[in-house]
Amino acid sequence: MRVAYLVNQYPKVSHTFIRREIAALERQGATVLRFALRGWDAEVVDAEDRAEIGRTHYLLRDGLLSLLGAAFTQALASPQRFGAALALALRMSRRADRPWPYHLVYLAEACALVRALRGSGGAGQLHAHFGTNAAEVAMLAHALGGPPFSFTVHGPEEFDKPQFLGLAEKMRRANVVVAISAYGRSQLWRWAALADWPKVRVVHCGLEAGFFGDEAVAPSSAARLVCVGRLCEQKGQLLLVEAAGMLAAEGLDFELVLAGDGEMRPDIEAAVRRLGLEAKVRITGWISSAQVRGELVAARAMVLPSFAEGLPVVIMEALAVGRPVLSTYVAGIPELVRDGVEGWLFEAGSPAAAARAMRACLAAPPEALAAMGQAGRARVLARHQIDTEAARLLAAWSEAQAVAGSVT
Repeated sequence: MRVAYLVNQYPKVSHTFIRREIAALERQGATVLRFALRGWDAEVVDAEDRAEIGRTHYLLRDGLLSLLGAAFTQALASPQRFGAALALALRMSRRADRPWPYHLVYLAEACALVRALRGSGGAGQLHAHFGTNAAEVAMLAHALGGPPFSFTVHGPEEFDKPQFLGLAEKMRRANVVVAISAYGRSQLWRWAALADWPKVRVVHCGLEAGFFGDEAVAPSSAARLVCVGRLCEQKGQLLLVEAAGMLAAEGLDFELVLAGDGEMRPDIEAAVRRLGLEAKVRITGWISSAQVRGELVAARAMVLPSFAEGLPVVIMEALAVGRPVLSTYVAGIPELVRDGVEGWLFEAGSPAAAARAMRACLAAPPEALAAMGQAGRARVLARHQIDTEAARLLAAWSEAQAVAGSVT
């Protein structure tokens, strides 16, 4: 199967799961063409991500005039299809979170994508990651005569504004819609027509075999907790710093590592200074996948006090190396982490609840941490191996195309 992947920004430091999925599809014999609307918005620190830059076609690389040229060519070559796609783009702009000029740009990007696909030898399936603008471009490309399209919904953004994103229309026109958790599927079913429910498949994000290693790493004796993720409002790092302040006020000895970077870093640094936690909290900035694994191995456990989520890949990564996870009862997280089995779950939005879980983890004996880590590793091995999940994705596309062929 020849598959074209479309992502808004690629490669991106927080989207290594897309790279892993593409690599797994290629291991199973698929040819994957990479397309992105634009490039990266931060330093690309991972060598594998840097290699992906040369494999990716960027639709906005040649500027607005190139997009306009693609649209003009498409309108001349197939005026009827172009008119239908134009009407669809304008319909998607009604009640949208962005005004109609953006949707005309999406149409021009779709024209450029169709042209680029034709120049690359074509594809039998077009797949977008995230149900936002990339999914709309894929849908418009299909309306212009491009291949059948599908998209993966991760959340939480799509779940925050499904009507403004036209999610129901995208699901109606797609041949497959992917949710990364049962929770995600339930949220998509809320907005999909009943006839479209069978299109929604659960395909987990996954890890490559090399990330697991041969066995779980023995638990660290250090009183160190690590939080991995973009420094942003939905991940809850500000709350985590408040919880750390509570533990410090009790005289507990610990280190908290915030692995990542993002728009809320100045606010988080200010909170660290306000609470006098400079000696206990360390912010790494963006780091590579190998460095993330190193931080996880060096920690007692991973803590993620998220307010909104899909199902964080970093939780899988922590459990894969035998580290318990402290996180919230949010979205798909309880599908992977069970309280008292693979770690500790606590109420979202409560610094006191986060502090209780952190206190319990810091006091837990090594054998309890090791048992949680082993349980977590087994659960990830059973549910989140990327080659297994990529096979499910290929099967979903094949089934959808077979059904379409029988109907035709």
